Amino acid sequence: MNREYIKTYSWELGRDMEVLMFGHGGTPLLVFPTSMGRFYDYEERGMISALAPRIEAGDLHVFCADSVDKESWYNKGVHPRARVLRHLQYEAYLLHELLPLIYGRNQAQQLAVTGCSFGGYHSVNFALKHPELVSQCVSMSGAFDIHQFLDGYYDDDCYFNCPPDFIPNLNDDRYLGRFRQMRIVLGTGERDICLDENLRLSGILNSKAIPHWLDVWGDNTGHDWPWWQQMAIKFFP
Repeated sequence: MNREYIKTYSWELGRDMEVLMFGHGGTPLLVFPTSMGRFYDYEERGMISALAPRIEAGDLHVFCADSVDKESWYNKGVHPRARVLRHLQYEAYLLHELLPLIYGRNQAQQLAVTGCSFGGYHSVNFALKHPELVSQCVSMSGAFDIHQFLDGYYDDDCYFNCPPDFIPNLNDDRYLGRFRQMRIVLGTGERDICLDENLRLSGILNSKAIPHWLDVWGDNTGHDWPWWQQMAIKFFP
């Protein structure tokens, strides 16, 4: 399997950012790490091995991004406004630096995004904010409400990065039409700590007539990598 380590300086973030790329062609898949995770976690936790047949066949071209969660949502040492601003800088990095890097290596027009746990938040939030860029979004055990990181603070930037808040009030057909063309998967388990968040988001999507696949796994499925490996195999057949 083709594997490439990429390290670049991000002008948007003011520091180096690292990426791991796997494969040689097919649908580009942008992977967000879990809470405060790193770009290498997806490989070390067996997710690349789970997807290896698709990658080696040239069906998936995987790009594992790094995160700045420790500097944004999880940074309790700064005011919540500073946390939100750091997340916006991360979004700018994705749009202006990482995506051009991906498209420099893959000319496909269809971008898929995915992530587990808080990576599910990042994938859903990015997809719903930028549906003109994303053709499919696969969230596994995602948590989508960012109020828990704000210590009671709230502003417009918080609102527009909290899908359970901004989607119910969205009536713009330019967005809703694109959502309805996107493949959206919400995978979770009956013992997943994020089950309720997935049920809630699914209800919101249903209220907007946005097609999606809510897949609640039985057999005591919880919130951990062995289940996510199995989900990845199912959701990227």
